[in-house]
Amino acid sequence: IYYHLPFGIQSSIDKKSNKHKLNCVKVNGTKSFSPAKVDFLRQDHGNSITTVDFEQKNRQNIPTKKQLVDPYRQGIIIEEGVGYRQTVVIRSYEVGPDKTATIESILNLLQETALNHVWMSGLLSDGFGATHGMMRNNLIWVVSRMQVQVDHYPIWGEVIEIDTWVGASGKNGMRRDWLLRSQATGIVFARATSTWVMMNQQTRRLSKMPDEVRAEISPWFIEKQAIINEENPEKIDKLDNNAPYVRSNLKPKRSDLDMNHHVNNVKYVRWMLETIGDEFLENHQLSDIILEYRRECGSSDVVQSLCEPQEDDDGFITTGIINLE
Repeated sequence: IYYHLPFGIQSSIDKKSNKHKLNCVKVNGTKSFSPAKVDFLRQDHGNSITTVDFEQKNRQNIPTKKQLVDPYRQGIIIEEGVGYRQTVVIRSYEVGPDKTATIESILNLLQETALNHVWMSGLLSDGFGATHGMMRNNLIWVVSRMQVQVDHYPIWGEVIEIDTWVGASGKNGMRRDWLLRSQATGIVFARATSTWVMMNQQTRRLSKMPDEVRAEISPWFIEKQAIINEENPEKIDKLDNNAPYVRSNLKPKRSDLDMNHHVNNVKYVRWMLETIGDEFLENHQLSDIILEYRRECGSSDVVQSLCEPQEDDDGFITTGIINLE
């Protein structure tokens, strides 16, 4: 996984195998059980209900037809019926000490609006953004590249609108873009673009896009880009243990995993930023980040994050790179 940071940081993360297993847990002093075999929820009055029954009776059904308005998520369909706009409020737990939204919070909002877009399309199956055709072919989405440019960071309590849309990326990929702006003034806060490919859920290998999946999603494609990418991007160098900033033995927590059973793409950013020296972060603000994901990280992996500032001939920090393998 590779990252490009224009404020001048170069880092790398290496993985080593470290298998571990959770055998059993106890809840409220009851008999221990294997988490993978839990199939019921016990209530105080002694009755038990299966998890499947609970979800079927008490959870909102995924729409099977295209929705134009979602009042619960404050979302509407735009761009002549193929784009999506969601209104969100920056919450207290999404900001840092300076009362502005963190880059991790912004990335989480991008992910959430993307999933809500698929929800409203009527194409969503029970996977993590996967369509019905993808589920039939045992496929999941994985992000291969993400770029975010931030002009202004929204503050706590600010109301913002997030527009998102999709387009083709080669024969087997999909591009997704976002635009974040103030609802009150229209000022653009940030732009983002990403590339997604399909992975076989069992083999964990990248897969070609089946014809039935292309038929599902291609009617939603539009020719519009939030960020125009460079034709010859800067080469990303690999760091070694001589880097000035190193964090070792980083182990994914259970909360780091998503529904695809690997570390969620947003979590890498936290590992990366926590490797950068505090004195640097206190005096600089991230304005552009490029992430290139090369392989997935699972719960049994141990990662190491290495970071090194880069300076130009005049001694000024100009560009930066983070490299994970």
